[in-house]
Amino acid sequence: MKDPRSLRWWGVITLFVIVAISYVDRINISVLITDRDFLSHIGLTPDDRTRQGLLATAFMVGYGVSSFVLTPFCAALFGVRRSLIGGLVLWGVVTFLSPTMSSYGLLLASRILLGVSEGPLFSLAGSYIKAHFESRENGKPNSLVNMGTGLGLAVGYPFVGYLVAGHDWETSFHVLGLINIALGIPLVLAFVRMPKVETGLPKPQSLGDAVGQVSQIVRGAMHTRYLVLVTVLTAAFLSYLWGSSNWLPAYLKESRGFSLREMGWLASLPQYASVAAVFVGGVIIDRIPRRNVPLIFVGGSLGVALAVWLAIHMQDRYAAAYCLIAANFCWGLMSPAIPSTVQHCARPEHVASAYGVVNGAGSLVAGFMPAIMGAVIGWTSRSSGGGFFAGFGMLIGTQAVVLVCGLVLWLRERDAVPQPA
Repeated sequence: MKDPRSLRWWGVITLFVIVAISYVDRINISVLITDRDFLSHIGLTPDDRTRQGLLATAFMVGYGVSSFVLTPFCAALFGVRRSLIGGLVLWGVVTFLSPTMSSYGLLLASRILLGVSEGPLFSLAGSYIKAHFESRENGKPNSLVNMGTGLGLAVGYPFVGYLVAGHDWETSFHVLGLINIALGIPLVLAFVRMPKVETGLPKPQSLGDAVGQVSQIVRGAMHTRYLVLVTVLTAAFLSYLWGSSNWLPAYLKESRGFSLREMGWLASLPQYASVAAVFVGGVIIDRIPRRNVPLIFVGGSLGVALAVWLAIHMQDRYAAAYCLIAANFCWGLMSPAIPSTVQHCARPEHVASAYGVVNGAGSLVAGFMPAIMGAVIGWTSRSSGGGFFAGFGMLIGTQAVVLVCGLVLWLRERDAVPQPA
């Protein structure tokens, strides 16, 4: 029988594809809120920014809670492979059926359910990488999986825009739902393989055994080094992603005056920059001393803050778009450093649950960013320098938090690891 380690990269590529298609599902709403037919179907008006933002926030609430609650059960009861298949089935069905939700409240509920089904994804990916790669070599596999984030956003904006412009908004849901099941499940069945003992614990024989194992995994995860610090950093880091990605199409179309066609490809360019930067970040992680990895957060956050500030103050609309591309590149550099740090600090059997805490709490906090930005955009839309400019200005504050956390993490790592003579 072939050594499964020889196929480990095919599993990473599969996870990369699954992350990419999941992110298309997540951001299709950000394109649809520019479509009047969609807004009319769910009873919203174009100027109701707060409730538009809440559609993204609803997803992140379900996603964050699910990362906490479902991830330990997935690790103890089902394992990585079966959990991925179950998640793909559930979020494919939810996406496909979303057009049947004929009111704002029902669609909001479907977004929560979609978030619940996708919640364990990154934790399961982290568990897979921990099982197949050493700490000194986990930068590139983490970067590849996280590149799916940028690729999903990059492909998603123009793809959903094409489906809406060429067909209708309902078609976008139907196509995305079918892609999840038809593409994702065969890849998992073919390439995702885990060691026989994934959690370091015996297979539960009863519900009581399973609950006991979950409790043991969670307790172990809570003892992960720097757990609170990394969670705060992740919340600020993801706040930029969810704030910018959910309001970028509307910003380009309504504030900067780009057409729907221009908006689609311009909104995708920052995401391609993220994809390239995530790969670069993974290479950097594998080439620098472990104790210096937190410095990536310091440099990246400074670059994001400066680029967003320039974008806000640029008069030329194309120059502003280019600044947002630069911001996303700097953001992408930091992306693989978060799972790499969790994998470095947690025991193998606790990685999925520890990352579930970090990603769940971070996502839960960051999930409110689209709604908060929407409220700020709406409240300040009539004032000079307000509207989208005030909303995007909030993203700079998120990077100040990342900067401080990165510095503290670096100082602690520096003190904990003896310097070479």
